[in-house]
Parts: sequence; C-alpha cells; structure tokens
Amino acid sequence: MTVVAASITTSVDGYIVGPNDGPGKGLGEGGERLHHWVFGGPWFYGDDVKGSATGADKEFLDEAFARLGAVVGGRGTYEAAEHWGGSNPFGVPFFIVTHRPEEPADEGFTFVDGVDAAVARARQAAEGKDVSVMGGADVIRQSLAADLVDELSISIAPVILGGGKQLFEGFRKDMTLEHIGVRQSPFATHISYRVVR
Repeated sequence: MTVVAASITTSVDGYIVGPNDGPGKGLGEGGERLHHWVFGGPWFYGDDVKGSATGADKEFLDEAFARLGAVVGGRGTYEAAEHWGGSNPFGVPFFIVTHRPEEPADEGFTFVDGVDAAVARARQAAEGKDVSVMGGADVIRQSLAADLVDELSISIAPVILGGGKQLFEGFRKDMTLEHIGVRQSPFATHISYRVVR
C-alpha cells in the first residue's frame, strides 16, 4: 500500500533554510549545517562534497529509499537546487509542483499544476511503493492541509539559524500526530509521526 510520507530537516528554531536561500545557496546562509547528517559531517557551499550518511542517519535514509516509489517537490526547491544539475537524484518519478506546468522540465522531472494533482500522479507512478513529499515547506504545508500526508518525518539539526523560512509559518490546521519512531545521531534527531485522521 502506498504511503505518502512528508520529510524535511529543520533547525531547532524551526527553519528549513537560512536567510537568503536560492540558486548557489539552496539552504541559505548557514543552512548547509541542516544537512550535515546527510553527508556524515560538515560541508559548506563551494566544497567538493564526498561524504555520506553514517549510523542512525544512514539507517533513516536507507529505510526511506527502500520504500521510495516517487517524489513530490516544489518549484522553489527545484530552482534552489539548480535542477540537481539536470539529473533526477532519486532515480524514481519526480513531480515538481508549479504554477507554470507548461514550461519544459529537465529530463527525469515532470511539472504538475497543484499539490493534489502532483501527489495523485506520484501515487500512480509509485506502483504501491511510498511517495515522498520532500518540500519545500510550502508544498509540505499544502499537502498536510489537503489531508494527503500519511506520515511526517522531521529531522531536527542541532543548530539555531535565527531566520530563513519556517516549516509551519502561517499553518492554521488543527492536526493530531501519533509518534511512530525516533533515531538520533550527533547531527540530527529524526522524529517520525503518523498523521491521525
């Protein structure tokens, strides 16, 4: 059965990127510290990143990738990541939510108008495996508000950014979450919840 699982990393003060995010600095000023857990340690823009996740971080990623059938992401994330160099990094169908679906997407990506349509197409493409809603924050908020998400994982990096974009900024939906798991490393605490309907 397909599970729609939203997943994102935040700082302790709730920011998913630092200030001034965008192409060349996709996670904003100081934001690369959010993803030290993904690369097994510190990295910074301009570095030749070669590391990979270890320990509990690797277990968290390996479990998610083993279940992965399709990905939904936002146009802002796609642009900030500079289209991942024109190559889909996940190797599964990747649907980008955009208000300009008629524009050409890089190979391996499909532009879709609206989060409902993107998740529906991803569910079909996943062929029974999971759909990952990776963000940005606005896409995750829209997916939660539309009751499209079954599970929510928040990885909390041990940093305070003091500014940027917040995960739940402006979110006004009353929700109940059921705790289903936690993993911890020196670089992040990964908390997973089931969305109770």
